[in-house]
Amino acid sequence: MRVEVLLLVVGLMLAAVLLVGVGDRLRLPWPVLMVLLGVVVAAVPGLPDAFDLDPDLILPLFLPPLLFATAQRTSWALFRARWRSIALLAVALVAVTIAAVAGTALALVPGITLTATVALGAMVAPPDPVAVEAVAGPVRMPRRLLSVLQSEGLFNDATALVVFQTAVLATVQGSELSASGLVLRFVLGALAAVVLGVVFARLARHVIDRVADPTGRSALTLVLPFAVYLAAEELHASGVVAVVVVALELRSASAADEAADRIVQRSFWNVVELLVTGVAFGLIGLDLRQVVEAAGADLPRMLAHAAAVCAVVIGVRAVWMTGAWLVVRRSPDASAAPRTGREAVVLGWCGMRGLATLALALALPATTVDGAFPARAELVVIACSVLVVTLIGPGLTLPLLVRLLGVQADADAEHAAEKELTLRARRAALARMTQRERSEELPEEAVDALHERMGRLEALLRGDPPTAEERDRFEALCRGRRLMMEVQADALAAAREEVLAARRQPGVDPEAADRVLRRLDLRTVLLD
Repeated sequence: MRVEVLLLVVGLMLAAVLLVGVGDRLRLPWPVLMVLLGVVVAAVPGLPDAFDLDPDLILPLFLPPLLFATAQRTSWALFRARWRSIALLAVALVAVTIAAVAGTALALVPGITLTATVALGAMVAPPDPVAVEAVAGPVRMPRRLLSVLQSEGLFNDATALVVFQTAVLATVQGSELSASGLVLRFVLGALAAVVLGVVFARLARHVIDRVADPTGRSALTLVLPFAVYLAAEELHASGVVAVVVVALELRSASAADEAADRIVQRSFWNVVELLVTGVAFGLIGLDLRQVVEAAGADLPRMLAHAAAVCAVVIGVRAVWMTGAWLVVRRSPDASAAPRTGREAVVLGWCGMRGLATLALALALPATTVDGAFPARAELVVIACSVLVVTLIGPGLTLPLLVRLLGVQADADAEHAAEKELTLRARRAALARMTQRERSEELPEEAVDALHERMGRLEALLRGDPPTAEERDRFEALCRGRRLMMEVQADALAAAREEVLAARRQPGVDPEAADRVLRRLDLRTVLLD
């Protein structure tokens, strides 16, 4: 059995890689194909009937690496700019969705307890940042909307997980839920997680600064999310929040000369994210097969209840985004969302469920002190149905919806903001380089090469790669090379300082500035 399980995991990883390539060719989001992979895995005869893994290990194995990978795409500055959206979407909307789903399930599912329905609500309430990024990322929509969705996905898992764990514990022990106790546990757990995350991040930074090997530094980032998650759970804090805080702290504390490490680690974590998600979706297929077999003749009734819950989940998000639009449209904050009715529709349609729902469904215990967990098979069927409906529907229709609503115009406005920042960075770099030329003795060919490079800086900051001829020519220059590199580094530092200064000015999109800064980091690495 152990060999079969190992082969299954390896096969799921390989299938995940292949499906990403297929998705690129067919222009389909790979999370949708992952769902289909899970269905195929569930139907394949001869595979292990059960994956021998303790449900208590599901969350520590799957959530930490994916949360860490997603958190590296954001920053504390973005969090400060988005704190209202995070509070409204990651906390308030999740709580409202849990209440609505719990009430619906309590009315529909026979023999279910209140605590079990709350656990169901926590399973299906949080949209998944991995699924959202994979589905919405390739679509030509404003990065401002995508950042809101990513920030929501990072922190709504924390809210849902606290509610889920409390509701499951109450169901297993046969006790009652206390609303005040639940809120107190969430607040204390979040505060403790923030402190723990900061401590772990500083310890990790202390180690990273003393490890010369880039491979060792990358390996540390792989171990770190698991370590901080487990430590937080042992202290009854929020492991989700702790992992996110560690990722944000490490990114904020990284120096400009660590651009190479950031690029390598970003690629590394993209691979980890892909493989872990593929395994998780495959495992839910195996678990779903068990659930379908256990449901037997009751499966049609369960699916009918699942359809009602799906309608509630989608409806609550649509109503919430409409209300958010009515409030945000009067806000002076240019980065707030949704600012238009079109954006409200897009954000409402982007409530894709993913790995968090899968992991929580797999982690649902089978027994309680009084016997079997109430309606466990039906709860898993409902959770999986919500995942399929909210992922496949938006995954296949979001590009069409964005085109029909004309949201691309907002994306064009963002591009114009990035272009303005790029021009400011280029002017600052040229000014600094000209200043150094007057104080240093550079060969004529070195001056020409530097001007050519800085002349192309605007295009490079837009994302255009450097030409092979440009790199070869620069490498061939021998005289004054060291001084040229110093002048070049100084000019790029001036460009970075200009973008950082612009980022703090009112009216400047902080996310556009962050994207220009990342391209400056990449430019620095390519020229080293």
